[in-house]
Amino acid sequence: MNYGRKSVKRKKNLLIPRALWIGNRIKATFFLIVLILAAGAAGYGAHWAYEYVQEILDDAPDISAVDATPTGYMSTVYDADGNVTAQLVSSGSNRVYVTLDEIPEDLQYAFVAIEDERFYEHNGIDLKGIARAGVNTILSGSLSEGASTITQQLLKNNVFEGWTSETTEESIKRKLQEQYLAIELEKEVSKDWIMENYLNTINLGQNTLGVQAASNRYFGKDVSDLTLPECAVIAAITQNPSKYNPISYPENNRERQEKVLQNMKDQGYITQEELEEALADDVYSRISEHNVVYESDTTNITSYFVDALTEQVIEDLQTELGYSEAQAYNALYSGGLTIYSTQDPEIQKICDDVVNDDSNYDVSDQISFSYALTIQADDGTVENYSEQMMLTWLKEEKTFLR
Repeated sequence: MNYGRKSVKRKKNLLIPRALWIGNRIKATFFLIVLILAAGAAGYGAHWAYEYVQEILDDAPDISAVDATPTGYMSTVYDADGNVTAQLVSSGSNRVYVTLDEIPEDLQYAFVAIEDERFYEHNGIDLKGIARAGVNTILSGSLSEGASTITQQLLKNNVFEGWTSETTEESIKRKLQEQYLAIELEKEVSKDWIMENYLNTINLGQNTLGVQAASNRYFGKDVSDLTLPECAVIAAITQNPSKYNPISYPENNRERQEKVLQNMKDQGYITQEELEEALADDVYSRISEHNVVYESDTTNITSYFVDALTEQVIEDLQTELGYSEAQAYNALYSGGLTIYSTQDPEIQKICDDVVNDDSNYDVSDQISFSYALTIQADDGTVENYSEQMMLTWLKEEKTFLR
């Protein structure tokens, strides 16, 4: 007898009822067809997705034409002694540029710790962060966590416009282009260049843009003088400038400041001792005290001198440099000009004291009187007598003027 593999299989099949055998063959064939269709659909879907993404990337601006540097800076007026007498700023230009060597490392590391912990390692996008955000989105059922790197945020703020009012489709398109350009940008510039421009770009609440303007607003000091806990306060604002505003919502900022400091410790930027010292600092009392001084400060009220000065600068920009009137105003209020004036602070104080001295004005007290009248008669009719009508009547009758 033949007991080979094929012979045994044939004899085994003979033992299976014909109907059952046919049914099994049909099921196997159907399953194979389903697999082929699924593979085809997956292949088509992958091809469609590739084409969709490629079309979006082809529509992205060329990296050589991309300018990721911030625009819009306040102009500052100094008197003859070098004191700041006025700051000229329009909406979206309350920014003072500082170079990276002027920004404390603690502040740089604070932003890295809370915004992009692998900033110094990735090539523009953080694949681990994207994977983590994807998993958390699936588990939570909402886009509760982002994965934008500092490089992407720089591009979002300085290259892409209108992202605050995007549709879902527009957001996907912008995000893909943002990631693509982030990779391309990091091929062209250094991490230090990206960090410097990022720290001069970001919105930090209270109408401040960039870390220098924020440092002046919240602490009344140059950014280079910030302490570790103060650096953490500013870095804590970034995610939501309204919610984490240290003046309006200090308790919210404090919670996130603690996270910034803990992240810095976990990532090796500070020691346990530095963490504890920073947490013990009553930084929010200083912010509150400075805010009172800032709100009562009148230096931002322009004087007649500054008014005349701005008119002269605008005229000079047009006549000497050929600016249009619109260009001149834009340069003055958002071009970051440094203007040294001839104003002598001692002479100006004497003038202000004299002008504001009431004893220099020989004017007797004046009394004014305003009166209007509405009369409703018994029959319901109404007559109105305006202020001017009453004054005319008084002059004619002179009843109260004798």
